[in-house]
Amino acid sequence: MMDRRLTPANDRVAATALKGQVDAACFVDGWPQSVVLPVVDLHAAPQGARDRQLLLGTPVTVFEDREGWCFVQSGRDGYVGYVPGYALGDPVNVSHRIATPATHIYEVDSFKSLNLMHLPFGAQVRVLDERPKFFETSLGFIPKKHLRPMAQPFTDPATVAQMHFGAPYLWGGNSTLGIDCSGLVQAALRACDIPCPGDSDMQCAALGRDIAPDAPLQRGDLLFWKGHVGMMVDGDTLLHANAHHMAVAYEPVAAAILRIRAQGDGDVTARKRL
Repeated sequence: MMDRRLTPANDRVAATALKGQVDAACFVDGWPQSVVLPVVDLHAAPQGARDRQLLLGTPVTVFEDREGWCFVQSGRDGYVGYVPGYALGDPVNVSHRIATPATHIYEVDSFKSLNLMHLPFGAQVRVLDERPKFFETSLGFIPKKHLRPMAQPFTDPATVAQMHFGAPYLWGGNSTLGIDCSGLVQAALRACDIPCPGDSDMQCAALGRDIAPDAPLQRGDLLFWKGHVGMMVDGDTLLHANAHHMAVAYEPVAAAILRIRAQGDGDVTARKRL
């Protein structure tokens, strides 16, 4: 059975590549667009629940534009869902990513000028020109120290995850404005150019190699529970976005294992090394 989260098909349309695999009234190739808001929810259905979020600059393929909602597939991880039509615009050839927990886009190249937009870590923009302290982008001016070229990814996922410390917990969240456990892992890995699915069950199936239960843990290792994932920052400390702390928090891994078991969410199901 196809995973609806990764299958660009609904009751009306489906991707041309799915002919012969799904039933649909119409098969379409889709057309490219990009996310133009800092963060937008990716819904399971129009006006439905949030599955995940897409950040500024994310490329999508649109398969349907109906009653103000676009049925899309993310070009980053293949996740499928619905976003409001106003959240999308013409494709953007991004060149840089926000490399600090957050930043602002300014009207001109001065920190005293009007701030036009607040951007979270991982949002992506196109740089047009360089000033002494700012880059000019297609949306305005961003401090140079807050941007990192796409061609220069981070090298340590745990360092990126730690940049999210204290970010509020948000089910389905993917940014420093609000993030969940799988969103944190995906943000950390994607910033290092490591492909990563959107949800913890898909991450468990796709990422790394199994670690023996008695093997010591190390920085960057992933621990999975049913419906949850966290990343080790050293051999004894887990960093994870969780509803217990309602934030991205550090927790001794032994204590986390006991607490999660005691609250009825079971034992660790997998230990993975990237």
